Amino acid sequence: MNRRIAILMAAVVVLGFTGTARAQEVLLNGAGATFPYPIYSKWFDVYHKQKPNAQINYQSIGSGGGIRQILAGTVDFGATDGPMTDEQLAQAKTKILHFPTVLGSVVPTYNIPGVTGELNFTAAALAGIYLGKITKWNDPEIAKSNSGFKLPDSDIVVVHRSDGSGTTYIWVDYLSKVSEEWKKKVGRNTSVNWPVGLGGKGNEGVSGLVKQTPNAIGYVELIYALQTQQSYGRVQNLSGAFVKADLASTTAAAVGAAKAMPEDFRVSITNAPGEGAYPIASFTWLLVPSTIGDAAKKTVLKEFVKWMLAEGQTYTEALGYARLPKEVVQMELKAVGQIN
Repeated sequence: MNRRIAILMAAVVVLGFTGTARAQEVLLNGAGATFPYPIYSKWFDVYHKQKPNAQINYQSIGSGGGIRQILAGTVDFGATDGPMTDEQLAQAKTKILHFPTVLGSVVPTYNIPGVTGELNFTAAALAGIYLGKITKWNDPEIAKSNSGFKLPDSDIVVVHRSDGSGTTYIWVDYLSKVSEEWKKKVGRNTSVNWPVGLGGKGNEGVSGLVKQTPNAIGYVELIYALQTQQSYGRVQNLSGAFVKADLASTTAAAVGAAKAMPEDFRVSITNAPGEGAYPIASFTWLLVPSTIGDAAKKTVLKEFVKWMLAEGQTYTEALGYARLPKEVVQMELKAVGQIN
């Protein structure tokens, strides 16, 4: 009798581990923006430690890839630094919701032999360089804002992203606002037809090209520039001030948007008003289907979004991102209820 009881108890233990425990494990797969990858990586790791049965995998493949995969239904959520267009949203099998996660900035980084300080860039200078109209580092448009530097009579080597990228979207969204010529000839998207320049894949590719190419200029996320100790410049904002990208200036760019945030959260804060606002800043978004058939995945994703809006925000500043404004957080907590 005792032997039979022992066998039954062993069977219960096996069923407990192979049935119930495993049934509770939930795996979510996401893909998209490289811009928020450092903070997402941190969040998913911390959340898994707190909720061992919730595993979130994320592939940093660029915003364009994240949008394509969420539309194709090959991931549970996507991520983008540029909100989906009306045309893209119309292609979705189910309504796609945008959830802002953090605020970040994109900075102009450069490698000019003999120049180690922070250069000042006007909107006209950046647009002219990327249009291929300003070709020398000592061009008057650059020199007039950098009287303390001896800029060389050297050809500027322009570097841009070769892959579909939310970082690119933020950069060209800004250029489209400050340059009518850019808006008409190139426009804004996660991938554009560049007038000039060399392409690098990801932040790593752009950074690598700038570092190894004398007289090069490129654009990368602020956190990436900080982590790799790259020189990056100040950018003139709408008020005329030359502003360095940091937590305070990135947060300042969102002040106006927070007060007039649309219900779908698709908003641009580049070239924002305010003397202290850094002009090439943006929210970055999670893309979440409004209808999720798998009940367990739906629960985990909703709970993660709530966690991200609360405890998750405490991890942002150490990684070079700015927290979401309180007004936006409150709006998003209500929007979580749209996930069914």
